[in-house]
Amino acid sequence: MATERGGEGKERARSAGGASTVTRSSRVRLDQPKAPRGRLLPEWDPEAFGRFSEKIARFLGTGRFIVWMTAVIILWVLWNIFAPKSLRFDEFPFIFLTLALSLQASYAAPLILLAQNRQDDRDRVTHEQDRKQNERSIADTEYLTREIAALRMGLGEVATRDWIRSELQDLVKELEDRRAVFPPEPSNGSDEADR
Repeated sequence: MATERGGEGKERARSAGGASTVTRSSRVRLDQPKAPRGRLLPEWDPEAFGRFSEKIARFLGTGRFIVWMTAVIILWVLWNIFAPKSLRFDEFPFIFLTLALSLQASYAAPLILLAQNRQDDRDRVTHEQDRKQNERSIADTEYLTREIAALRMGLGEVATRDWIRSELQDLVKELEDRRAVFPPEPSNGSDEADR
């Protein structure tokens, strides 16, 4: 019977709270993350793009790139000067070559800047870690300096062998001086032994 009443109570709460349940579900729940929204533009990994730009920037800064670029430009110019007219694709002012080099430069500059920014970020993190490590080293050094100073002060108060020897010698000398001033009296035990 108690279970029937408990079940009826739950049914009543469900039926009575039906309207409030609808309003609750339409509210935004703060304890759960939002569902991801669909995007119109494609997504890319910025780290992967950054690594790619660093590879390109590293290649652009090598002698190999300079040699290849020089060889391509020389071949381009020689081909467009000495090849038959029907096979030339860029006549003397070499406008297409200028366009290609401008395009290469317009892409190379931002990629190099991106690579430099990434390197600056890495350097900043490294410098921050070095600074923290230096602060810890300085704190450790100061602590050890204080400990050594405390040990030195403590050793200044510790009785050393030489100090104890000098104190004992002073006491022996003082006792000898007292014996010279006040000679020892004969003991009563020796008088009784004579009788």
